[in-house]
Amino acid sequence: MQAHVQPFYDPVTATITYVIHAGPDTACAIIDPVLDYDAPSGRTAHRNAQRVIDFVREQGLRVEWILETHAHADHMSGASYLKRLLGGRLAIGARICEVQQTFKQIFNLGAEFAVDGSQFDHLFADGESFSIGALHAVAWSVPGHTPADIAYRIGDAMFVGDTLFMPDVGSARCDFPGGDAALLYRSITKLLALPEHTVLYMCHDYPPASRTAAWRTTVREQRDSNIHVRDGIDEADFVAMRRARDATLGMPNLILPAIQVNIRAGQMPMAESNGIHYLKIPLDAL
Repeated sequence: MQAHVQPFYDPVTATITYVIHAGPDTACAIIDPVLDYDAPSGRTAHRNAQRVIDFVREQGLRVEWILETHAHADHMSGASYLKRLLGGRLAIGARICEVQQTFKQIFNLGAEFAVDGSQFDHLFADGESFSIGALHAVAWSVPGHTPADIAYRIGDAMFVGDTLFMPDVGSARCDFPGGDAALLYRSITKLLALPEHTVLYMCHDYPPASRTAAWRTTVREQRDSNIHVRDGIDEADFVAMRRARDATLGMPNLILPAIQVNIRAGQMPMAESNGIHYLKIPLDAL
């Protein structure tokens, strides 16, 4: 059965959230939802989540899954909020436990913070199959950007998370804790071994001035023209490029608040005695 894909682009974080379904009044999955966050004020909002909620309700969809491709560093996840309002099982790749362990140390989180992935409803193993109503899906482990990155193949479409970007933008950075450029190259190679007509959906787009935001491409287009990993670029060349490029990049603006929320499956740290939630800012740690 062919999947219907509805994208929701957030220009503030350059993130694309997807709702995947088989038609009105069927089951659906939501991939990589966004929680709005204003860094200067510390205020959160649900504008992006509300667009998803409105679409799901207008189409009569039943949310079975809320899927994260990884613990994002560039936006807070709206997954917990959507789960409260729409239901569904919240899932991510099984290696999130490694990411939790790393950032538990960086943020000096207490013993109450579990590093077993239990904040999520399900942890996907590499190659694990699952269903979204009548749609067949498979989780693919694609480490490199982080250890826990996972892609989702749903019908003839692949949702690649932060492995690939549009061909004129290239590939994801690998200098976060646990990142590995050689592993990313191998993950991308696995994705680009799919049939050339396979549609690839990006998690982000950072378009050059010459075009508007886009998020849909194909294996063939990536192999022909991706500026970092097109055909003919080998692993050694890619790793050298990626390391040199990553050395010039500053940290994402929201990495410190976002990671604290996202390793908790989109939940805030527990409120303190005054009823306010607080996020930590570790100094000189990244």
